[in-house]
Amino acid sequence: MQGDFQRLLMMSEPEALSLNAQAALGPVRVPHRSQFSLLVRHFLERFFNHETASPDGDAKGRLILIALATSVPGFIVALYLYPVYHPFLLGSPGRSSIPARPPYWTQVNHHFFFVIYSFVAMGIITVFEWDLFFPDLLDVFVLSTLPIHDRRLFRARVAAIALFIAGFLFDANCLAPLVLPAAIDPPNLPPLLAGHIIAVLASGLFSAAFILALQGVLLAVLGEHLFRRISLILQGACITILLMLLFLFPALSRAVSVFLKSGSSFVFYCPPFWFLGIYQRILEGSAALPIYSRLAQIGCAALLITLSLAALAYPAAYLRRVRQLVIGPSAQSTRNWAVRPFNGLLHATLIRHPVGRAVFHFIGETLLRVQRYRIYLVLYGGVGLSVVVASILRLSVAHGRVGIDVSADGIRSSIAIAAFWTIAGLRMAFVSPGNRQGSWPFRSIHGQPPQLNIAMQQLRAAKLWVEIWAAIVTFSFCLVFHFVAPAELRTLPATASLLLIAAAMCLLLTDLFFLNVKTVAFSGEQERRENSLAMTLLKFFTFFPVVVGIPLVAQPWIEGGILHFLTAVAVIIGLHLGLSEIHKRIIREHCNMPALEDDEEDFPMKLGLRY
Repeated sequence: MQGDFQRLLMMSEPEALSLNAQAALGPVRVPHRSQFSLLVRHFLERFFNHETASPDGDAKGRLILIALATSVPGFIVALYLYPVYHPFLLGSPGRSSIPARPPYWTQVNHHFFFVIYSFVAMGIITVFEWDLFFPDLLDVFVLSTLPIHDRRLFRARVAAIALFIAGFLFDANCLAPLVLPAAIDPPNLPPLLAGHIIAVLASGLFSAAFILALQGVLLAVLGEHLFRRISLILQGACITILLMLLFLFPALSRAVSVFLKSGSSFVFYCPPFWFLGIYQRILEGSAALPIYSRLAQIGCAALLITLSLAALAYPAAYLRRVRQLVIGPSAQSTRNWAVRPFNGLLHATLIRHPVGRAVFHFIGETLLRVQRYRIYLVLYGGVGLSVVVASILRLSVAHGRVGIDVSADGIRSSIAIAAFWTIAGLRMAFVSPGNRQGSWPFRSIHGQPPQLNIAMQQLRAAKLWVEIWAAIVTFSFCLVFHFVAPAELRTLPATASLLLIAAAMCLLLTDLFFLNVKTVAFSGEQERRENSLAMTLLKFFTFFPVVVGIPLVAQPWIEGGILHFLTAVAVIIGLHLGLSEIHKRIIREHCNMPALEDDEEDFPMKLGLRY
C-alpha cells in the first residue's frame, strides 16, 4: 500500500529490484476481489482513462492535476480571508492591537462564495463526464458478452457514479474547512464548520444530481437519436450558466444584501441562495433572518426531489440507451444542401487547390463526430460566452433596488474575448493527440512531412476554416452588441471601428495561434515531452489580458477619423503578412527535415530536434 501511494505521488514506476531482493519479498499475494468490485474499479478508471480526460493515456497524472485544480481555489480563498478578519491596527508600543471583524453582509458574501464554488465545480465536472455515465459500445458488445449479470453490471455503474461524485464532492471542499477556523476566527466554531460543510456539500450534490437527472429524463423521453441533437447545446448552456455564476460573483455580492432584505423573487429561483440559507440558518440558529429559514426549506426539498428524480430517471435512460446501442443508429445522409452554394463560392475563390478542399471538408466532417472535440468546443465556448456576459453586465444598487447596466468598455473588450476563445478552442481540437485514424490518406499520398507547397495548402485551408467560423461567431456578437450597446457605440464611426477590430482579431489571432502548427488538423502526433499545465495557464493569463486590452485602446483611436481607420487597416495587413511569412519559414524548416519511420523514435536518436 505504501509503495502504491508513493508511485501515485511520484507519477512513476518504482525502481527495479534485483532477483535476490524480489525473492526475499516472498510469493506475490494477489488480492481477492469480487466481480462487482472489479466492475466498479473498471468504470471508475474509465472516468479518467478515456480520450477526453486523458488523450495521452496518463490517467494517473491527469487525476492528480484535476484533483489539485478542483481543491485549490477554495483553499486559496480561505487563506486570503485571514487579513480580512485580522486587520490589526498598529498602535503605540505599549498598546495592544485591536482586531476588527468585517460587517455582517461581508461575512455572508464570504459564505456565499464557497456555496457557489461547490455548485459550479461539481456542475462542470458532471458535464465534462456527461457521456460516460451511460453505457457505450464497449459495454454492450464486450462486457455484456462476458458471464456478468445485467443487474450486476447496472449496479456497478451506479456505484461507480456515486463514488465519482462523492470523491469530487469531497475533493472540491475538503481543504477550505482546514483553514477557515484560523482565517475567520469565529466566536462559535462548531456551528460555522457544521453550516459550511453541510451547505457546500448540499450545493455541490444538488448541482451534480440536477445535471444527471436532466440527462436521464431527456434521454429516457427523447431517445438517443433526438438527445444527441441537443446534447451539445445543453452541455454548452450548462457550462455557460455555471461559469457566469462564478464570474459574476463579485458583482452579485454587492446586491446580496438587497436581494435578501427585500425578499426578491430572484433568491427563490437561484439555487445557490437556497444553500446559503442552510449555511446561515445553521450558523446563526434562531437569530437568523426569516428568509434564511424559507431558503433552507426550499434547498432541502429541492435536493431531495432532484436526487429522487435522478434515481428514477436513470434506470429508464440506461435501458433505452442499451436498446439503442443494440439496434444501432439509422442510416442518415450527412450532406447539407444549405451550404452547397457557400462551398461552391469557396471553391471558386479561396480554396481552389484540391488539397485545400480536402482538408477543409475533412475538418468539417470530423470536428463534431468525435466526443473529445465536441467537449473541447463546449468548454471553450462556455468559458468565452460566460466571460463575455460577465464583462458586459454591471449590477448597480441604488435606493434599495438592483439595476442591470451595459458597459461600453465591456462591449469593446468582448469582441476580442469572443474571437480569442473561439480560435483557442478550435486550435485545441485541431492539435490534440488521439483519433488520428483519418489522417492516413494525407500521409500516404503526400508523405510526412509533405512538400512545402502541399503543406502550405493544407495549413492554409485549416486556418481558413478557423477564420470563417471565428468571423461568424465574432460578427454575430457584434450584431447583438449593436442593439444593447450605449448610444456612443451605435454611431457609424464607432460601428465601423468595432467591425474592423473584429475582423483584425479573427485574422491575427488565427495567425498567432497557428504559428507553430505544422500538421493537418486531427493528424498531429503526441508530443514527446511532458506538457506543463502551469506553463500553459501562464501563457493564457499573460496573453489574454493583452488581447482584451487592445480594443479598449484601439477603438476610440480608430473612431477618430478616416486617416486613423486607414492606418489601422495598413497595420493589420502588415502584421498579417509578417506572421504569414514567419509561419511559412517554420513550415519550410519542418518540411526540409527527414521523415521518421513508423517505428522510429525521435529521442534520443535525434535529441528531440525533429519537432
